[in-house]
Amino acid sequence: MNLEIRQETKENLHLLHLSGEVDAFTAPKLREVLIPLTEQSGMRVIVDLSDVEYIDSTGLGIFIGALKSTHNYDSHIQLQGLSSRLHRLFKITGLDEVIDIEDQEKEGKQ
Repeated sequence: MNLEIRQETKENLHLLHLSGEVDAFTAPKLREVLIPLTEQSGMRVIVDLSDVEYIDSTGLGIFIGALKSTHNYDSHIQLQGLSSRLHRLFKITGLDEVIDIEDQEKEGKQ
């Protein structure tokens, strides 16, 4: 499966809507879009994962890299719309403790 990225920008907010899978094949595409956004001082980046079905370790690594970038550039990243499956993945890996994840899990997707 592919990864589709739709981007909206409003002042100091970037909203990325992801759809598909984030894996070793699609992660470079996500990195190419996401990391430069986090390298803009004072920017908020919200990543909507409502339509993401799968994330592997390479994909998790992209989010870790983005988080490190936010610390270096005084920006912020938040993940939202995680299915219960994706929320569990972030919890198992402990990433839910360091990445800002919107509390409300997406209803109905497991």
